[in-house]
Amino acid sequence: MPGSRPDPSVPRADARAERLTAYLRKEATALGFCELAITGADADPDVRTRLEQFVALERHGSMDWLADTLDRRVDPQTLWPDVRSVIMLAMNYGPDTDPLSNLDRKSNASVSVYARNRDYHDIVKGRLKQLASKLVSRAGGDVKVFVDTAPVMEKPLAQSAGLGWIGKHTNLVSRRHGSWLFLGSIFTTVNLIPDAPDTDHCGSCRACLDACPTGAFPAPYQIDARRCISYLTIENKGPVPHQFRRAMGNRIYGCDDCLAACPWNKYAHAAREAKLVARDDLVSPPLTDFLAMDDPAFRAFFSGSPVKRIGRDRFLRNVLVAAGNSADPALVAACEALIDDAAPLVRGAAVWAVSQLTDAAHMARLAARAGEDADADVRAEWRRALCADHQTAQP
Repeated sequence: MPGSRPDPSVPRADARAERLTAYLRKEATALGFCELAITGADADPDVRTRLEQFVALERHGSMDWLADTLDRRVDPQTLWPDVRSVIMLAMNYGPDTDPLSNLDRKSNASVSVYARNRDYHDIVKGRLKQLASKLVSRAGGDVKVFVDTAPVMEKPLAQSAGLGWIGKHTNLVSRRHGSWLFLGSIFTTVNLIPDAPDTDHCGSCRACLDACPTGAFPAPYQIDARRCISYLTIENKGPVPHQFRRAMGNRIYGCDDCLAACPWNKYAHAAREAKLVARDDLVSPPLTDFLAMDDPAFRAFFSGSPVKRIGRDRFLRNVLVAAGNSADPALVAACEALIDDAAPLVRGAAVWAVSQLTDAAHMARLAARAGEDADADVRAEWRRALCADHQTAQP
């Protein structure tokens, strides 16, 4: 039978590894992954250098774990000494409509595309475990699976495996899937044949850099997280710095601008094969849907969603910034109600939102009613809001 005998020009061990890889690719496709590729477990000195520079410049902001786990993060064998091969997998989450069209609906919220589905950590990790189990059943050995909560540099590993390249926006870009990819990895003690790494195909394009609302890219292939809307709305635990509030627009969780601008997205397609659990109620929800949310309502609405991880207070902070940018007087009452919220983070954002939607006289009346706040950040918001020119007092 044709194909039933191994090619004598291929060493037997390599032939077995090739068959195993072909099997894994088939099973990965069935699980909703769009790409599988393999790289070795050797550390890349360039990755260490880049991460060390990023941390030294404090561009990681409050994400202290990046510095704390640096050694494990840049070397797979430091994370797990027994690893011999790293299987990198990509899952397409490309949208079927332009995600930036939501930015024109100022009284509605814009939620990052990835967060309009059930939490990808759960989805990807569950399917990685299924594939890893199939690998062990077929080849033996030990495995560990990782999604991006672990100290693993998925993007450099994905580039090394040939899934794509790290673009000027510091995200992975694929010629077949554009910039819309979830990444996961399977570390294994099984020796597999590495794939060829990909090379950079950005050329002279700078569409992603020019699209950033806050100028978060100091240079191509570099990002300052402290200026990134995704960081500001998700990782940042304090008030949103004033200089970025206007630029946030109605983005209440994450930002897709640099990803959506990538020209390679023309080869991407909607993520139907990934079998993601989509949330239609997060495509362009009215801001009013969220302004009255207490903690139980927030937890119930965002059950199974990545949004739940930031908590109700940070979420409402983001919603209030969006409300302040809406120019919609119909939102004033809902924002005013939050000036008395128990959380200082919410109170401060509410003061700013109302100050953007009303005038100084109205703010003075509210201040008299509210009295002096116990929180220093909230008091600072009141001082700024009571300035006669508060509408344009953005530093």
